Amino acid sequence: MAKDYYKILGVEKSASEEDIKKAFRKLAHQYHPDKSGGDEAKFKEANEAYAVLSDKEKRRQYDTFGSAGPGMGGGSQGGFDASDFGFDFSNFSQAGFDAGDLGDILSSIFGGRRVRRGRDIAVDIELSFQESIFGAERKVVINSKFVKQKEVGIQTPPGIDNGQMIRMAGLGETLEGGVPGDLYVKVHVRRHPTLRKEGYNLVMDLDIKLSEALLGSERRIATLDGELTLKIPSGTNSGTILRVKGKGVPHVPASSGIKGGRGDLYVRIIVKMPERLSKDAKKLIEGLREEGL
Repeated sequence: MAKDYYKILGVEKSASEEDIKKAFRKLAHQYHPDKSGGDEAKFKEANEAYAVLSDKEKRRQYDTFGSAGPGMGGGSQGGFDASDFGFDFSNFSQAGFDAGDLGDILSSIFGGRRVRRGRDIAVDIELSFQESIFGAERKVVINSKFVKQKEVGIQTPPGIDNGQMIRMAGLGETLEGGVPGDLYVKVHVRRHPTLRKEGYNLVMDLDIKLSEALLGSERRIATLDGELTLKIPSGTNSGTILRVKGKGVPHVPASSGIKGGRGDLYVRIIVKMPERLSKDAKKLIEGLREEGL
């Protein structure tokens, strides 16, 4: 079920950045595990909500797609720790989280004592082109010097792009009495032999014969939803684009609970000219030329 981050923080959808920060400050003070009566689960939930709503781009994506949308955080076996490769994700603000800001908030709550934050962990997963379009589930095993071996389930949103990062709040290194780090999942999408993604649409090229272009024909083409028959009108020029409605990328994830549509499939026609002509074919073409064609 999609999470309502505004409800978690107790603010309206029109809340300002300052309102969101104040709401998180209040919840962090109330639920932090170090405090008497604290609630670690609710603290993590508030942390996740604040990480999204405090970032303009993440908030825009969330308002459009919900908590299961691209980059909201929802394979290969065995994860890797980014620090082993010289990377430091501790201030990965592009992913929608400012660790320094959180540290300042928690510092003010606990009388100026700086609360430590666990390291972020990064893993890679690979998806087929079809899985990237419709979404997929993956399980990865994280095993690094910072995190005890554990299996994590990952749900990728529909339409995710190659190289896109998914942030999973609180699944990184856990420090006793500190704030847990996050897990970052980098997605690698295998290329499709005929299809490519352009926004919410899919595009493919289709080679046809000269006779098919002149007289028209029907061709069976493979889509992500199975084969279908494409009607090619007579007199079709090379470069003509034919549209197949509703066979593109889903607009919104099914898990969001919102019934959405899909983009379209665009087929670019390429008329293949024959390299050689038989004597009979040449006579026929000459006849066409005499007819002014």
